[in-house]
Amino acid sequence: MNLRLPLFVLLLISSFANAQEKMIVNNSKPFPATQNYTFICEKYAFTGEANVQIAKTDKGGILKVTVSTANDKARIAGGLYVDLANADVIPCVDKNVKESSDGKTSAYYYFTPAEFAKLKKTDIYAVRFIISGGPNTFGNQTGYFTAYNKMNYFSTAYDKSKKSFDTAKEISLL
Repeated sequence: MNLRLPLFVLLLISSFANAQEKMIVNNSKPFPATQNYTFICEKYAFTGEANVQIAKTDKGGILKVTVSTANDKARIAGGLYVDLANADVIPCVDKNVKESSDGKTSAYYYFTPAEFAKLKKTDIYAVRFIISGGPNTFGNQTGYFTAYNKMNYFSTAYDKSKKSFDTAKEISLL
């Protein structure tokens, strides 16, 4: 009896440790993915945040960017740039793979195997994207935005803790 409880707890913990996020694009098979990172997007007044997630595919990888919008006409459109911590830039071409529901819009961008290898070695510093929308006067905010890999808006000079997500570490585990 005394041996069963620790064994059960160990089994339970190991099952949670192996739990991994999945990403599904256009009803395809699920791809192993990182957690959903919340990057800080200071210029986007509606929420100030953009959700970023990376998945591994057979042909490289996928980047999913999601933002909350004020109306259903707003979309993430055009090319996107992924800025890495070592000052490298990965340009992504818009292949018009998008979805929109529940006040959020998402766009998917694809990485080549060489680009995905860069993501495994270096953390993402920022993601630059465009939001376009309808011609409403009181519609969604549109324009060019940069979402930075920061955990919090504010910190003090005395705070020595890590202030960004370890994206390279998590991507390399995929």
